[in-house]
Amino acid sequence: MKEIVSTVTSKGQVTIPAEVREYLGIKTHDKIAFIIDQEGIVRLRVPRYPTIASLRGAAGRLQKPVSWKQMQRIAYEDRFAAKHEPNA
Repeated sequence: MKEIVSTVTSKGQVTIPAEVREYLGIKTHDKIAFIIDQEGIVRLRVPRYPTIASLRGAAGRLQKPVSWKQMQRIAYEDRFAAKHEPNA
């Protein structure tokens, strides 16, 4: 196991060390996810977005064409709802 230290700024920001960015394949403007498991261990990962095929059902509720970013947001909201809302 390797430990790489970084400092938190007064704004709560952290620079992800180059070695970690390279390992995770993170580039400018990429998103990262912090996962806290049941034991309290925090992990860092690159979120994976759904494929186009998984967005098929979203088209039924659209009133007009949407951008790719909007489609990603809809998919995220649907996934969040399915995961966190009862009876979803």
